[in-house]
Amino acid sequence: MYIFNKVTVMPQLPKKIDQLDKISNNLWWAWNTEFLKLFKQIDIDLWESCQKNPVKFLKLVDQEKLENIAKDTSFLTQYSQNVSNFENYMKSKTTWFSKNYPENKDNLIAYFSAEYGLDQILPIYSGGLGMLSGDHLKSASDLGIPLVAIGLLYKNGYFNQKINAQGWQTSEYKNIELNDLPILPVKTKSGEDMIISIKDGGKNVYIKAWKVLVGRVTLYLLDTDIEENTEENRTTTLALYGGDQEMRIKQEMVLGIGGVTLLKELGLNPTVYHMNEGHSSFLVLELIKNIMEEKKVSFQIAKDIVTAKTVFTTHTPVPAGNDIFPVELVTKHFDGFWSPLGITKDEFLSMGMKPKEDKKTSFNMGILALKIAGKKNGVSKLHGAVSRELFGEVWPEIASNESPITYVTNGIHTCTWLAPTLKELYNKYLTPYWQDKIHENETWGKIENIPDAELWDVHQKRKEKLLKLVKDNVTNRLKNNGMHYETINEITSKLNPNALTIGFARRFATYKRATLIFKDLERMTQILNDDSKPVQLIFAGKAHPKDVEGQELIKRIHEISLMPQFKGKIFLLENYNMENSKLLISGVDVWLNNPRRPMEASGTSGEKAAVNGVINFSILDGWWAEGYNQKNGWAIGTNREFDSYEEQDSFDSQSIYNILENKIIPMYYNKQNGISTEWITTMKNSIISNGGKYSTARMLTDYTKDLYIPLCNITTKYYNNLDLVTEFNQIKSDMYKNWDDIEITQGNNLDNISTNAGGEIEVYCTVKLPNINQENIETQAYYGKILDNGTIENINITTMELIEKDDENKVYKYKAKIDFKTGGNYGYTFRVMPKSDMLLDSSNLNLIKWITK
Repeated sequence: MYIFNKVTVMPQLPKKIDQLDKISNNLWWAWNTEFLKLFKQIDIDLWESCQKNPVKFLKLVDQEKLENIAKDTSFLTQYSQNVSNFENYMKSKTTWFSKNYPENKDNLIAYFSAEYGLDQILPIYSGGLGMLSGDHLKSASDLGIPLVAIGLLYKNGYFNQKINAQGWQTSEYKNIELNDLPILPVKTKSGEDMIISIKDGGKNVYIKAWKVLVGRVTLYLLDTDIEENTEENRTTTLALYGGDQEMRIKQEMVLGIGGVTLLKELGLNPTVYHMNEGHSSFLVLELIKNIMEEKKVSFQIAKDIVTAKTVFTTHTPVPAGNDIFPVELVTKHFDGFWSPLGITKDEFLSMGMKPKEDKKTSFNMGILALKIAGKKNGVSKLHGAVSRELFGEVWPEIASNESPITYVTNGIHTCTWLAPTLKELYNKYLTPYWQDKIHENETWGKIENIPDAELWDVHQKRKEKLLKLVKDNVTNRLKNNGMHYETINEITSKLNPNALTIGFARRFATYKRATLIFKDLERMTQILNDDSKPVQLIFAGKAHPKDVEGQELIKRIHEISLMPQFKGKIFLLENYNMENSKLLISGVDVWLNNPRRPMEASGTSGEKAAVNGVINFSILDGWWAEGYNQKNGWAIGTNREFDSYEEQDSFDSQSIYNILENKIIPMYYNKQNGISTEWITTMKNSIISNGGKYSTARMLTDYTKDLYIPLCNITTKYYNNLDLVTEFNQIKSDMYKNWDDIEITQGNNLDNISTNAGGEIEVYCTVKLPNINQENIETQAYYGKILDNGTIENINITTMELIEKDDENKVYKYKAKIDFKTGGNYGYTFRVMPKSDMLLDSSNLNLIKWITK
């Protein structure tokens, strides 16, 4: 045997095209795919074998091909245009943010998430949370929002899915080659790799920092797989959502505490920290500790400052959706953390518990974030309401529906998920530079101008491309499982580009009910076997490696797809990922989504389908509860509540069959000259009504306007001044000590009277205050319709006007006008809430006083 020494030879880019390397290392190209066409021209075979990875391509491409392409004038023209587009984008000073918030140009938002879906070649995501996080960064870049992001570098990535001959999912992990990816090591000023450390149970854990450029935004990734660590600690960041609870708490310490430590080491001082889900909640503890050390202040004052700097977004509609750790595990890993904070161990642990929790055995990451973050939000209007009820016990004195949790409905990064051919079509018919105004609804009205035949032609070609993917994917899966070629061909040859094609692709969690459409197999047999109106179903998705029930759903679909009556009608794809999802959400005709309401926090796959002209057929849950307008798709079931899951499943499945048989299939096949005018109209309505409203461009403008900027401004105006923070802390202390002694009385208010609809009455109350200043309260009239069961609905809250005051005796009289717009029985009462310019939400303090006499 010969012994060889290894030498890596890097192709050299000719000067005329030397910017290819720079742009390849910025994921700007992930949504500006015109740039990627350049690589296909250089060597299309290599491009495909590199799985469309420009960094890897430039390391393997033949030098001669680079030299030849650098002489191609057509190529150079396209190259120059792409370089110009990139440079103009990166250097632009007239972004949405700079035009709308010039006074906040020095603010910085730090965004923390456990996963990011940025591109197929970077497998540090598992599903919807990662897709949302990746799209968040891209739109922040597009809008010019000053944002930096923190995540973890999973060298094993997320698993590749295989489905065996019995239909069971198996998981394969592969190490990612960092040298072949647009991931760069962060360097110190002296040129060394940046390595930071955090304490875990009193011992050092060392973390190497990497960075990914996402347009104008930098994502920093944290990596414990370095030689400075023990073998145990080296594995902490290897796999996404891998391991047991011990592994999860270690990962979340690296993400939250390590992320704050890295930003400090980089010299970055964010104004706002945004926790995307509870995985990064430990960051609030590190921030409190740092502020106490730097400003020499108490725990309470440091906590107030951190409150004014933090946003928490919850994505779960169920209690179990949050990471909950045994207190013994938290105590082990945070041993000694509470002493420098000046609090006891019990006080430390109580930060992750409900205020009135009896069994103090667990630490909830979501509750930790909710208790400290100044701004909290769910991810759709319905989810915001569900979250207020779900987490109402965090503020036990406040009615659940008034819990301080707002909502920002999720969206999608349009130019990432829009099919390139549709993007070209939109460029032709929409207003020039429409991509700069994605979030404006007016941008989308011109979709009406696209000729029906053109839109349908683009859609059909996308469908044909999808069906080729389906054929290849299914063929490979069945072939690897030992199925005969004739049987495979019998199945795949029935793929029909003219058939109504329904897609269902998402994580296989039980609440998403992937098999609901098969509840009545006889009914589905009839629907799928009408040769005059063919229908085909395509399924894809992964179940969590530890979710056996989710894996059983995959197995069941596999089994149904091989039943004689369904062969060639139902197709199950293997290894769902970003690449094939882009074809699915643009190539099917109908996007099916039937979660168990109200358990879908938002869902974004339907938003991706909508902007591609694919029509949604969904439960009125998550975003679709807002997006559905009766003209842009179909709603499964109703908003009613059920006594059992079985009753709900039966009702919703019947709704699916009825709508398919009576609306969807007839509309699709009501064609003249190969086109259904009614279908195209619905496609256009879907694009127009959802394109802007459910984009991350709109989502980021909401986050900026309603959450980021208020926190930036209140921090700048008040919380950077320690004297003001100390004074506010004393005001809060006085409130907590004296609140129960507030007295609210009423004089000769109207009771048991009648008035006309549209009329109003004037009401009065008197408030006697203990050691609390009048300017620190808000007196409110609270009224609504009284139901037969004694509860009140359609609640209105009116701030009352101070009309008399006796400062010496601290007695104050208030009045308000109450209007009655419709008939019925109404009730009204009075209450007092905390008030301060430094208070982000009056409910945050968990203080409320109702009239008692």
